[in-house]
Amino acid sequence: MQPSLFKSPDLDLYQFERNAWSERYQLVAGVDEAGRGPLAGPVVAAAVILRPDQPISGVNDSKKLTERQRERLFDQIMSEALAIGIGSASPAEIDRINILQATRQAMLAAVRHLSPSPDLLLIDGITMIDSPLRQQTIKQGDSRSASIAAASIIAKVSRDRLMQEYDQHYPHYGFKQHKGYGSANHLAALRQHGPCPIHRLSFGGVRELVNHAPSDCIFP
Repeated sequence: MQPSLFKSPDLDLYQFERNAWSERYQLVAGVDEAGRGPLAGPVVAAAVILRPDQPISGVNDSKKLTERQRERLFDQIMSEALAIGIGSASPAEIDRINILQATRQAMLAAVRHLSPSPDLLLIDGITMIDSPLRQQTIKQGDSRSASIAAASIIAKVSRDRLMQEYDQHYPHYGFKQHKGYGSANHLAALRQHGPCPIHRLSFGGVRELVNHAPSDCIFP
């Protein structure tokens, strides 16, 4: 790879990558997560190493993209990125160690699944992970770094697909529509049916119902 020859139409999103490549970090991985806020389902993290000589046009913070755009970019990133790693933490793990630590563990798992291993991590937010690799945290990194934005898309689409699968197992809750977030319909279903095995029992909106769930409710 020849980072010095890199040119991109999305120059603003590649500022951190260009700086890293100019400092001889050739394998730069963006790291981001999806699903910290929902009341149900795992938190999913992704790590993505983009090719300096093969920019992916249109990459941006997954929250700023439509579902169709995310799906298209997901396929393109999966096909064209140099390396992709995905990690997750279950609802039970989130309840056990809290959402922040579960997110860090999911990010670490995603990084460990990268091959080749990166020289530098660009991490969305302000919290580093327990890795010996060189790290740089970036506030709102998913809208400022192409690598982090790519990771946000991989994490978001991967998690959304998981929630669509869960919707088939637990159809009462509408996971396909709200992906586990605390929508009015989700909260109403929780009050009617109680938590199911993928709910986060430590989260407000769920924990209040644990001791008042219907008798046919199944817990993790």
